[in-house]
This record gives sequence, structure tokens and C-alpha cells, in this order.
Amino acid sequence: MPDPKPIIPIYTTKGDAEAFLVYPYLYNRSGEWIGWVTREREVYSVLGYHVGTLSTEPRILRKRGADFKPRLAPPFPPKRVYPPATIPLAPMMRELMSDMVDVLLEEPERLHTLDLGELRQDLD
Repeated sequence: MPDPKPIIPIYTTKGDAEAFLVYPYLYNRSGEWIGWVTREREVYSVLGYHVGTLSTEPRILRKRGADFKPRLAPPFPPKRVYPPATIPLAPMMRELMSDMVDVLLEEPERLHTLDLGELRQDLD
């Protein structure tokens, strides 16, 4: 049986683990799917909207007023994951330039579950 994919904590600039990556899927602290990461480290929401880039620290960052990127078709929703009970301390984070945004810290609403979010389509 192949080894399960590792669960990688994604931190905020404050050092809190607010998301988890089981490549290529991103999950919130409850284990619900909130987005995915491309091979180029671009982060997209469950609705296919570009959110930012996964840094090496790892954080999800984007430039303020970033250029528009086309919406991508989301992959098939994955199963829920169960985040680990203990999480390693965050690595030292470099200071962000004033034109950068820590998405999980300043704009967490960009990464929401399928049943939430203001950009989802109405049911009627």
C-alpha cells in the first residue's frame, strides 16, 4: 500500500496554522476542502478563482491589486481530511513588503468551503 500523502500546515504571518495542504488540495482547520494548489504553486479557491501563491515558508501570499488571472475549472471535490492533533511550530517568517497580503490572515474569506462564499451561484 502506498504511503499516504503528508499533511503540510500552511501558516499565517503570526505563526498560526490556518490551513493544511495534502497536495494538491487545501483544507481548513476542520478538514474541509477550501482550495487547491497548482504545480506552479498558484492557489485557487473551490470555485476556481485565483487567490494567491504558496510561498516556501509556507504561507499563501498575493500582491495587493494583483493582476486578474482567469478562473480555472475546479477539480472534483476530495474527501475530508483529519488534521493532526499536534502541529509543528511555524518557521521564522520573513517580513512582508507593504504590497503583499497574507491571504489567510487578512483575507481568509477568499478560501471558503463549497457551501459558503459570496461568489457562489444562487440555488434558484
